[in-house]
Amino acid sequence: MDLASIVKILNLKVYSGMDKLNRSILGGYTGDLLSDVMANSQEGDIWVTRQVHQNIIAVASLKDHAGIILVHGAEPAKDTLDKAIKENIPLMVSEQSGFEVVGQIYTLIKGGGNNAVTGH
Repeated sequence: MDLASIVKILNLKVYSGMDKLNRSILGGYTGDLLSDVMANSQEGDIWVTRQVHQNIIAVASLKDHAGIILVHGAEPAKDTLDKAIKENIPLMVSEQSGFEVVGQIYTLIKGGGNNAVTGH
């Protein structure tokens, strides 16, 4: 599953890293505690968080995450967006809760495709 498909299916608003949306997503991580994300996430993960400060970009860059999804319609802080653009990290926003986003992405990655997410 590539990031562009996730963006389309989950109707995510993309703020940065548009040219990296073809990257494959093999896993994901959800969490707001940066030290936990640094210790336990993997390269290529899609990270789902409610954090909006610029340190999320540093962690995503360090761990080579495929991108970051902010949930509950959280808007990135200006310095966060500036850093995401500079680092070319895909930064996206969902209006849904973290629970909903993670469940849908898990279903997509594990082979359920769009039908499993939409129920069709």
